[in-house]
Amino acid sequence: MSIPILSPEQAASWDQRAEQAGIALATLMDAAGRAVAAALAERFGSRLGGGVLVAAGPGNNGGDGWVVARALHRLDVPVFVAPAPGDPSPLNRRMADLAQAEGVRSLDPDGPWPQVQVAVDALLGTGARGVLRAPIRSLVERLNDLAVPVLAVDGPTGIDLATGTGHGVSVRADLTVTFGGYRRGHLMARDECGDVMVVDIGHPPPDGGWPVLLTEPEAARLQETFAAREHKGTRGRIVVIGGDAGMSGALRLAGRSAFAAGAGLVHAVAPAGTIESLVAAEPDLQTLRHEFTAPLAPALMALLGSADAVVIGPGLGRGPGRREFIIAAAGASAPAPLILDADALNAFADSRDEIAELARGRAVVLTPHAGEFRRLFPELGELLESDPWAAACGAAERVGAVVLLKGVPTVVAQAHGAPLTVAAGNPGLATGGSGDVLSGLAGTFAAQLQQPGAAAAVAALALGRAAELAARRVSARALRPMDVIAALPDLWRCWETLRRTPPMPRPPVLDLLEAPQRW
Repeated sequence: MSIPILSPEQAASWDQRAEQAGIALATLMDAAGRAVAAALAERFGSRLGGGVLVAAGPGNNGGDGWVVARALHRLDVPVFVAPAPGDPSPLNRRMADLAQAEGVRSLDPDGPWPQVQVAVDALLGTGARGVLRAPIRSLVERLNDLAVPVLAVDGPTGIDLATGTGHGVSVRADLTVTFGGYRRGHLMARDECGDVMVVDIGHPPPDGGWPVLLTEPEAARLQETFAAREHKGTRGRIVVIGGDAGMSGALRLAGRSAFAAGAGLVHAVAPAGTIESLVAAEPDLQTLRHEFTAPLAPALMALLGSADAVVIGPGLGRGPGRREFIIAAAGASAPAPLILDADALNAFADSRDEIAELARGRAVVLTPHAGEFRRLFPELGELLESDPWAAACGAAERVGAVVLLKGVPTVVAQAHGAPLTVAAGNPGLATGGSGDVLSGLAGTFAAQLQQPGAAAAVAALALGRAAELAARRVSARALRPMDVIAALPDLWRCWETLRRTPPMPRPPVLDLLEAPQRW
């Protein structure tokens, strides 16, 4: 089953659909609480003997907390529940009565607390928004003062799970356990959520229109293996255009990553000065000298006509005539997939409709970061921080292209269908050149997979996972784009292992997203 990414409203509607299908909310709550107890034992098992404190709110999230306490109590784990004041929901009251009837002890939230070794935040659930009020705020402050590992049920209290926004004080979780799918805020507040585990509690299948997470096993299945009789002409001819004066490194990185993704031939098109340095530095690349102006020389026309994918933008610069040159190059290379990155996007900042013309009858992939996105789609800019899914989908609909919106998370949207989401990577990618590596990967996968949206998402996931592998060796602080490219062979080996031998199921765990390395 695909792992959906839900807004609070979608999460509530999923619960309602479960009820309509005959699955009682009490059944879901019991399954949720027991899955949390299992995750707690798996992650913090050595600490359970020292005691567990559960901070339980008055809503259904607090009901989950009472189920956790009851499950732990049955295993003779010392467990204490600090219930927040307020009228409990009917399900909360029901679960509290069951737990207390079996001997689970409750504490005065303002009174003295025993020493414990781990805490559970079950104060507020998916739908909570805005600044915390007393007494919830006081309980959050006391949880943070315990200085013990915290497991958050559904999400850390104080974090808006619709937008990932924090409003002052909030719980900083070591592990978050959520149900059926990720909440949007989990992917936008990575520091506060810690590791995020998705567990199955018995919901019906998710709505096919909801955003989904691209997982590594899915990417491994999408990535094609090579046949024994493969030759350079069948693995994809990628043309990369860029590398203006002083920016040859961008072109080199894109070309290297295209080769690292499995391209058979990679051609670099750049002005004469760049080509002179490139010939010595990158002997694998084939080169063509051409200024970034139209009309195109016959040699470039012929090259573009033979391309399986064209990448325009790494180090392209913003000189005069760029837009006309891109339009001419796009026309000469049709119907091959076209990836527009960096200054190739900036060239259309005041003429966005021309991108829609380029996308008629061929696959076009745009790879904007936030600044480039705002220049192209100013009316959607305010959505970037609160709803990148809506921003990416709105942009894709406007121009009829695939939009790979880079960020935390990265969202890949097409004009039709559910957007794909990539949550891999670390702060080491916040380095000049990472986008050039991505564009080379995207060009090769666009040529090989024949599915532009999937190709863009696989490229983004490969970039993020390679950065994670590289950071284990060099750290996120010292990570450079060349380190990411160097880690790609290890990633391909990992993916081939996943393809041949899928991971063993771990019910009820559906997925685990580890917190990014930050040092």
